[in-house]
Amino acid sequence: MKRERGSRITLKHVAEHAGVSPSTVSLVLRGSSEIPEITHRKVMDSINHLGYVYDRVAANLRSRNSSTIGLIVAEIANPFFSELLNGVHQSLDKQGYTVILGATFDLNTNQDRLISTMLEYRVGGVIMSPISGSSQESIERLRKWGIPVVLVGKLPANANFDYVSADYSLGAQMAVEHLIRKGHRRISFLGGVTASSSWQARKQGYLNALNEAGLEYDESLIITSTVTKKGGFKAVQQLLQQPNPPTASFCYNDLVAFGVMAGLTQAGLKPGRDMAIVGFDNIEESEMFTPTLTTVSASPHLMGTYAANLLHQRIMGMDDDRPQQIILKPELVIRESCSS
Repeated sequence: MKRERGSRITLKHVAEHAGVSPSTVSLVLRGSSEIPEITHRKVMDSINHLGYVYDRVAANLRSRNSSTIGLIVAEIANPFFSELLNGVHQSLDKQGYTVILGATFDLNTNQDRLISTMLEYRVGGVIMSPISGSSQESIERLRKWGIPVVLVGKLPANANFDYVSADYSLGAQMAVEHLIRKGHRRISFLGGVTASSSWQARKQGYLNALNEAGLEYDESLIITSTVTKKGGFKAVQQLLQQPNPPTASFCYNDLVAFGVMAGLTQAGLKPGRDMAIVGFDNIEESEMFTPTLTTVSASPHLMGTYAANLLHQRIMGMDDDRPQQIILKPELVIRESCSS
């Protein structure tokens, strides 16, 4: 096939150059495991030589079967989502999918924009951690277009979607019960926002532990904040201004716990001795922080793996239409931050 100078390189040009059929080139581009390695290498050499750029959106429109998956998370900087992303990628890569990543920063406008982008790209499915207080209606836009959706970590009220998460209520209860066994009677709950379903679940676990131990609930010991180190730092500063500060704190996540420990240190107090600290998530940094952080493992990598596998099954039509909920059992990891 003769190509005019300056004309756009097509899939047919690549096929001719590699000496294979256009359908073989298409399978290579979609990451099919059916293509022999020698053929795959030959096609990729031709693609690189000719400078071919795959128009994935056009291909999706032609085939009505997208190999692109959308992943929407709150933020990339939070190691929890980084580990979740690794689990998603490792699972979907094996199936030949390409992942488009977007971050909402917990803003509704960003979530709506990202959902619109996913629709424009005709993605085959979406894995999504909804913003705090997200409505079911905003996510329903995807399902109306026939796009499978798996939610992770947060579930909007009355939502009827596939869902993968840890048991946040049980995890919080395990954390607070551990502090009670260590002799603590005034225990705070720091960080998170009340609109989040995951915060509500943690609060319920916190209250369950207090109730079962016969301890009085003190509303002043619950201080909300952004789920960041800075949020934890500000929360503990507010806490220390109280006339009778607690001896222990359960934190919404590990990042909040790191901020709390930094705030204690700045105030001349020693985390783990002057105030026991327990986090949530068990991100990698928790075992390298000083002191090492006692925390609840939420298994974000495994969460991402389960979500990816469930989404693939939905795309392939391998499951019935009833939404599935996969709830992972949390594990308490005891370290130095609550040694007192």
